[in-house]
Amino acid sequence: MQKVTREALIEKAAQLMADGTVDRALGWKKGEFAYDVTPALFRDAAAMEKEFVFDDFCGANLSKYLVRETRRGGGRVLVFLKPCDTYSFNQLLTEHRFERERVYAVGVPCEGMADPYKLKKAAEGVTGVRSEDGRLIVSTLYEGEVALEAREVMAERCLNCKSKKHAAYDELMGGEGEDRASGRFDEVERLEKLTPEERFAFWQGELSRCIRCNACRDVCPACTCEKCVFDNPDSGAENKAASDSFEEKLFHIIRAFHVAGRCTDCGECSRVCPQRIPLHLLNRKFIRDVNGFYGEYQAGAEVGSRAPLVDYDQNDIEPGEAAAKGGGAGA
Repeated sequence: MQKVTREALIEKAAQLMADGTVDRALGWKKGEFAYDVTPALFRDAAAMEKEFVFDDFCGANLSKYLVRETRRGGGRVLVFLKPCDTYSFNQLLTEHRFERERVYAVGVPCEGMADPYKLKKAAEGVTGVRSEDGRLIVSTLYEGEVALEAREVMAERCLNCKSKKHAAYDELMGGEGEDRASGRFDEVERLEKLTPEERFAFWQGELSRCIRCNACRDVCPACTCEKCVFDNPDSGAENKAASDSFEEKLFHIIRAFHVAGRCTDCGECSRVCPQRIPLHLLNRKFIRDVNGFYGEYQAGAEVGSRAPLVDYDQNDIEPGEAAAKGGGAGA
């Protein structure tokens, strides 16, 4: 797979804007720090020359931003999509969240994105980062420059990437990647082998750190309801601060059920969590169970595919059988 540079993407956007194919672009720009990259909308090539970045910290999935941006009017929106992002793109199209003709999707290659938390843990006092021959050269306040292997600080979801192939695009830059063996269910299997009491203790410890900032919900491509149940004052779970130990778990359990069968395993929920709660494990548990009950299914692999949970078949597993199996691949 050929690496694509920032300059090549800016050139592509400038070309598409100049010939009228698109009139704006969704991409990434640096925040306060080099590793603090954030989604951004660019109106012209000059703005991209000034602020656009494409580096090891462009982990944000841009697909969800299309829901709002395509409703603003104007011409088509250019969006840059990494392989994992394209599954969310297809799933949103399947759920009719935006119109396909309003978007021009450019697929970009990805060999894995860095995790800022891992970076800051490996090199204290980070002031700058640059990529060099598969390594990250980190400038620090206390140790000068520190060289880290990219894999050392790679995000968990990238270490366990389900595919380097794009599920959708109008144009592909850098060539197509390959499917790879993934260990994304390994941690789920480990948790399934624990006793119920041990699993409860694990999730009690993780979810008790939740501060109800709603970042996981707001970034999730599967959470696009016009009105969220958690904003309903009559739901019993609308409080920012949990009123009891049950409510602090209720939010995440309900949210996981709401995206079951629709989650593409993009990992955005865990990426943005300021408390570092491994929320993706809840979703992967459901994905693993769906596969165990109904056969292999990947949300977003194709536009229009019906998830097993909303596609009745006379051979579907009965509730009693599911309980006997202990929750599919394991509770």
